Amino acid sequence: MTEEYTPPKVWTWDKENGGQWASLNRPIAGATHDKELPRGEHKLQLHSLATPNGVKVTVMLEELLEAGHDAEYDAWLINIGEGDQFGSGFVDVNPNSKIPALLDYSGDEPVRVFESAAILMHLAEKFGAFLGKPENRAEMLSWLFWQMGSAPYLGGGFGHFYAYAPYPMEYPINRFAMEVKRQLDVLDKQLAKNTFISGDEYTIADIAIFPWYGNLVIGNQYNAAEFLQVHEYENVIRWANEIAARPAVQRGRMVNKSWGEEHEQLRERHSAADFDALKEKAPAE
Repeated sequence: MTEEYTPPKVWTWDKENGGQWASLNRPIAGATHDKELPRGEHKLQLHSLATPNGVKVTVMLEELLEAGHDAEYDAWLINIGEGDQFGSGFVDVNPNSKIPALLDYSGDEPVRVFESAAILMHLAEKFGAFLGKPENRAEMLSWLFWQMGSAPYLGGGFGHFYAYAPYPMEYPINRFAMEVKRQLDVLDKQLAKNTFISGDEYTIADIAIFPWYGNLVIGNQYNAAEFLQVHEYENVIRWANEIAARPAVQRGRMVNKSWGEEHEQLRERHSAADFDALKEKAPAE
């Protein structure tokens, strides 16, 4: 157990404190340097990274293309480790300096969209896809925003203290592990009576929840599957495996990825042909 902490009367910013990713966090907003964003030939320009929030959008775009919609896009890598999110061009698109951010040039004037759920809603409404049945819209939206409110406990809470903090701390790990398991139980009970999160149709609620909770139960998040005993959530595992097998999901998880196996990294995506180049890098079976 660490020494008891007594907060000072006035908080001050300690740049050296905070463990991995600490250098990316600061108590002020705005750009730190001038840097224009690149622009490709397509009407949809995505600036992102293959974190769970970024994967939501690339999966959505690939699902739209898989379904036959004219949703071609350029995906540009935002390297948050190098501070790309604080460049002036990116801050103009997302003043909150978080990925993902989308510019839609379909109309007379470009439209900026930031926050992953807002981008999913924008694309779903634009193409009339993955919104579920009209009579089930409220249920779908409820689960979409459940994810937006719940995942910070998984990522910024459990993930930070379990995987990235300067040293293990019992209280926060226990506190957030308990909450994550409660959330998994919420999902497991919902999926016990539904094929997908909000019913019998695959929607943007599934697309939003999968990169966080689906990845967790299939062992791709924080190396914490055993610690959290995710095998207890059989319905979540069934759902996650089904979604992970979708071709569009497999492609979307590669886009703007800059780590892991080389044949799974598509740092930029400008056409479907970009995935073919990755296949050449895959190890022989």
